[in-house]
Amino acid sequence: MTFKESLQQAADYLAGHDPVLKPVIERAGRPTLQPHKNYYWELIDSIISQQLSVKAATSIEKRFRELFGTDFPAPLAILEKSIEDLRAVGLSRPKARYIQDLAQHILDGQLKFDKFDRQTNDEIITELIAVKGIGEWTAHMFLIFCMGRLDVLPTGDLGIRNGIRQLYNFKDAPTPDQIRSLAQKNRWHPYESVASWYVWRSLGNTPAV
Repeated sequence: MTFKESLQQAADYLAGHDPVLKPVIERAGRPTLQPHKNYYWELIDSIISQQLSVKAATSIEKRFRELFGTDFPAPLAILEKSIEDLRAVGLSRPKARYIQDLAQHILDGQLKFDKFDRQTNDEIITELIAVKGIGEWTAHMFLIFCMGRLDVLPTGDLGIRNGIRQLYNFKDAPTPDQIRSLAQKNRWHPYESVASWYVWRSLGNTPAV
């Protein structure tokens, strides 16, 4: 089964089990998730983009690449630059340190992307959050949008909380426990990522990271 076929299967499954999501699914159609294998740059991009507008992040990413003269600078090349070198392209001091910590984890073998496809979601999250500047939210987005894992529930995401509040008539934004309970009640498993994608779409958003 192709990935697109899996997404369609997930959409059909959710439409048949969650009457609240069903009209959202009918309007939005098949999810447009497009996983890729450039795990290394995805994490650098995630760190650079934190708390920045798309325009600002794109500008910094361009200067970052120009600093190294390549689209995907090697971990060793990143570690050979000083913090001030990295700050000169627009990175904050903490973000410069985070990117170097990521590079160090890769060089030390603490982070091995070639085994990710064989690991569980929880195992990958544990390895990712050991890197400075990568938290659970970033790990969840990585699993969904980069790896295409179909059963991830990003309980800490603001868009998911707001979308669920509106769709399911919560008085306030739901807590992580309430989101997990809702997902279980509406039988989102084994397609929690896809259900989350439709929750984002219900807000008029095109989910992307």
